[in-house]
Amino acid sequence: MKVVKKRLRLKTSVLKFIIFLCILGIAYSGYNIYSWKKSVDENNAIKEDSKKHIKVKKKKEKDIEVKEYKIDFEALKKTNPDTVGYIKVNNTNIDYVVVQAKNNNYYLNHNFNKEKNRAGWIFLDYRNKLDESDRNIIIYGHNMKDGSMFETLSNVLQKWWYEDSKNYTLTFTTEKGTNTYQVFSTYDIKPEDYYIKTSFRNDNEYSKFLKTIKSRSNHDYKTEVTKEDTILTLSSCLGAGEKRVVLHAKKVKQ
Repeated sequence: MKVVKKRLRLKTSVLKFIIFLCILGIAYSGYNIYSWKKSVDENNAIKEDSKKHIKVKKKKEKDIEVKEYKIDFEALKKTNPDTVGYIKVNNTNIDYVVVQAKNNNYYLNHNFNKEKNRAGWIFLDYRNKLDESDRNIIIYGHNMKDGSMFETLSNVLQKWWYEDSKNYTLTFTTEKGTNTYQVFSTYDIKPEDYYIKTSFRNDNEYSKFLKTIKSRSNHDYKTEVTKEDTILTLSSCLGAGEKRVVLHAKKVKQ
């Protein structure tokens, strides 16, 4: 009888412990959902607020209709001195002020207001200088499931996106002006460091680099790229993070 009671108490204790773990798990999941939504809402509000410092006008460049952006960098830098540019990609939700830190970790979990935030912010690789010496300018952003940050960068892998030639140009505006870029490669790949190289020993190494990243493309954009070109690279996680989605575009010479 004592053995039976002992077993019963043990089963009751185990059951209580399992129930406790379930409650703990539900609470943790609830906190994560709340924290995620709070981060997303904060950043969406910041994005909307930043638009009052951004004006746009259309113009023609080599028979290509592009948009020129007038950015009040002085006002933006009052909020965040790390502000370096503004990125816009057609038929995506990518429409953000870009920042740059002294490393590539800070803006993974801090927003434009430099507040802790799970969604982070859109940021330039810390190695880039934006002084005309960069051959590969790299911009990163998180893949947020609500469509914010760089989640819609994955649109470039979809047939409807890459078969519309209106999507082949994008703009990156810095304090020196608006630069237009023409897409020449889009693809997904396992995490690696190769496509985010910013310096090259010589022209031959750079040419080989360009040839490699162009050959990866999921679509032929019929755009030639040579060692004379400078390029812009956008990158984000894809799915659960086991892959990266990548876009490469060359600067249109003015």
